[in-house]
Amino acid sequence: MNISTAQQALKHFFGYDRFRPMQEDIIMNVLAKKDTVVLMPTGGGKSICYQIPAIISQGTAIVISPLIALMKDQVESLKANGVNAAYLNSTQSYVEQREIEEEFRTERLKLLYVSPEKLLAPAFLDFMCRMNISFIAIDEAHCISQWGHDFRPEYTQLTSLRQRLPHISFVALTATADKATRNDIASQLSMNDPKMFISSFDRPNLSLRVEAGQKRIEKIIQFLRERPNQSGIVYCLSRKNTESLANKLRNAGYNATYYHAGMPTHERSRVQEAFIKDDTPIICATIAFGMGIDKPNVRWVIHYNLPKNMEGYYQEIGRAGRDGLPSDTLLFYTFADVMQLREMVSDSGQHQLQLSKLERMQQYAETRTCRRRILLSYFGETLEKDCGNCDVCRNPPELFDGTVIAQKAMSAVIRVKREMNKSLSAGMLIDILRGSRRIDLVNAGYDRIRTYGAGNDISYDHWQLYLQQMLNLGLIEIAYDHHNTFRVTKTGEQVLMGKFPVNFAKLSQFKSTPSTKAPTKKISAKEQLATDLFEELRVLRKNIADKENIPPYVVFNDATLKDMAEKMPVSVMDMMEISGVGETKLKKYGNQFIGAIVSFIVRKSKAGFKIKGSTSLLTYELYKKGLSIHEIAQQRKLQDQSIYNHLANLYEMGYTIDIFQYITGEQLEAVADAVRNLGPNTGVKAIFDYFNGELPYISIYFGLAHTKRMLQATIKS
Repeated sequence: MNISTAQQALKHFFGYDRFRPMQEDIIMNVLAKKDTVVLMPTGGGKSICYQIPAIISQGTAIVISPLIALMKDQVESLKANGVNAAYLNSTQSYVEQREIEEEFRTERLKLLYVSPEKLLAPAFLDFMCRMNISFIAIDEAHCISQWGHDFRPEYTQLTSLRQRLPHISFVALTATADKATRNDIASQLSMNDPKMFISSFDRPNLSLRVEAGQKRIEKIIQFLRERPNQSGIVYCLSRKNTESLANKLRNAGYNATYYHAGMPTHERSRVQEAFIKDDTPIICATIAFGMGIDKPNVRWVIHYNLPKNMEGYYQEIGRAGRDGLPSDTLLFYTFADVMQLREMVSDSGQHQLQLSKLERMQQYAETRTCRRRILLSYFGETLEKDCGNCDVCRNPPELFDGTVIAQKAMSAVIRVKREMNKSLSAGMLIDILRGSRRIDLVNAGYDRIRTYGAGNDISYDHWQLYLQQMLNLGLIEIAYDHHNTFRVTKTGEQVLMGKFPVNFAKLSQFKSTPSTKAPTKKISAKEQLATDLFEELRVLRKNIADKENIPPYVVFNDATLKDMAEKMPVSVMDMMEISGVGETKLKKYGNQFIGAIVSFIVRKSKAGFKIKGSTSLLTYELYKKGLSIHEIAQQRKLQDQSIYNHLANLYEMGYTIDIFQYITGEQLEAVADAVRNLGPNTGVKAIFDYFNGELPYISIYFGLAHTKRMLQATIKS
């Protein structure tokens, strides 16, 4: 099996002309029946790495997935592309499962998705081992490793598969796994000298942004206002927050709802289905939401609270922009989140490891250097230069001398400790500096220390941000073992003694800017047309999806619609050149989308817009009304010959034109003979001369169009 067969399958079923980086090498390794470990980021194209080998191999590929939603999603998409696929899990009836097993037995399936529980049921395992299996793919393979961030005990039973199927090759795929996890995956599955493919973790289409957690609701509403009709997820730490935030967004006029593990199963399924089908574009959710959702047109992900670790953060932001189009991420960061998370992980297993991971997450949020560099370095990858697509790169911080501000804060901490033998929390420290008269502060005697009120010219929010920078600079630290109170470090003591200055970032970088997007550039008329057409195609896609009861992206994803909107295909041949349009979808949906594009072009052309190819379409509209050539020419203020030329071009593109009004069968054959003698690229003038001017130009137009149309049909078949 060579790579050209795989490339043909890629074009035929998925409508793509070429593989992404590394996919080709992985596919060849799988086709060679070798054990394979694939580490590829969310949205990087992992599925293609096993779907293409499954399609072109003998037998059925077994795909093990822990996620019922993902199974259903993938199978729907494969079927829409003309691939025979099915899934088996606990949600199906006995009759449904028997029907699918019969398809499996008779080798009518190229891929069968199975949950670990179903696979390891003794009866099914015995049955499966007797079938013709091409290979076994284990998705979300990090679940099998105790070092993985989402370890699942039921996955460890998969180790028995190698004993039952020693001759079958395994493919393990995951989006997040460090070196220890990767090696453990191979060990747990008893892989034979597996080849490891580690793709870049970089998702350059994702914009990274962190903002201070004050006024989150206002910032989120502003963020949404700038992104109308976009789909996204807001991740919250608590169930209560998901519900209250969804209510606030609904009150602000947005179609939003919530999702968390405390909801009934049927309600969670309903919410997830509504999100997948673009009926509810905004979901406020705990991290229980998103696993297994292959929705490629999630345009943004917001973290209302700081995530527990970089793995979780990376996986969650990875749900945005899986189609490769530009997408946004926004993370809100506060001390309160850090305190809450520290308490949570302190009570969990491996708490020292979890605390360490939380600190790395905190460092990412507080950094004043390129965020993508920090994110990638966590996964062992080095970015040679700043990314240019994060808030720090777009708005490098302007520094100022904050030595006096820092000294005031540290002086208050030390004086309270020295004079009163007490420690301060962040809130109390700020209130002392601002000269608050709160009763507990006065009763404790904090109003009598020398630094009381020393920072009353600085707002509470600004003090929070200065303290955050002091933590990041290592001037103060939080005594987690003593009610999360502050203490001054040795570095801080040196600053207090005036041994070196402190530079703070100006607070303008922390404030909510008028836009959370990159500065808007002036949009050209062509770009505006593409935007308008995209919206019309999006509505058409939704209508088709609703009628077929499938997610809109199963019809075509956003990247494909964007390609259509930019290239404006008006024929079947043009549509075949659009990325993501395979043959099955071309037959099923091609004419509807071509019709919508033609209608758009005609309408915009009449409104005065100049669009390439529109003149022929305007002619065709009049031709369909039954007007003669001369009548069309008069109405369009063109020569008759131009109208003949338009109709010939339209006929060549596949439009219904009765050419025998303008050319006889004998003349058609004569032009075909001339092309055979003169060559396929022969022009109108050469054929006119070939017949010594005895064959009219009109006949040559239609004769050439017919010859080219027949040639295209031959190539296609």
